[in-house]
Amino acid sequence: MNVQENVQLVKDAFAALGRGDMQGLLALSAKDIEWVIPGENWPLAGTRRGHAGLVELFQTQSATMETSLMEPREFIAQGDRVLVVGYAKGKIKSTNTTWEDDWVFAITVRNGKLTHIREYIDTQALARAAS
Repeated sequence: MNVQENVQLVKDAFAALGRGDMQGLLALSAKDIEWVIPGENWPLAGTRRGHAGLVELFQTQSATMETSLMEPREFIAQGDRVLVVGYAKGKIKSTNTTWEDDWVFAITVRNGKLTHIREYIDTQALARAAS
C-alpha cells in the first residue's frame, strides 16, 4: 500500500471507533495486532495482542469511562507509519470526573491492515481522574 492508502485505512479505523463499530475495527486489524498504552495503575494501561486483546481493551474502556469526543486532527505519514495527532475528552464513570487529553497514536500498517498501535496519551491525567 502507498502512504495515501495507509492514511485512508487509519482514517477508516478512527471512523469505526467513532461509530463504536468493533467488527469494522477488527476487519481493518491484523489478527496479531499489538496495541500498547503506556502507564501503570490504570485499567487501560498495558499491551493487548490480537483481536481478543482489542475486544478486551474496548470492553474495559467502555466499563471505566465515557468518551464524549475523540477527534483526530492531523495525519502524518511516512512509509508504513501513520501518526495521528488528536484530542479527546470524557468522564471516568467511577468518579464522575471529567478528563481532557491531547494525544498521538503511532500506527503501523502492513499488507492493508493495522499491525501495531502505540498511544501517547496523558495516562497520569486519566489516572488522577479515576482516583
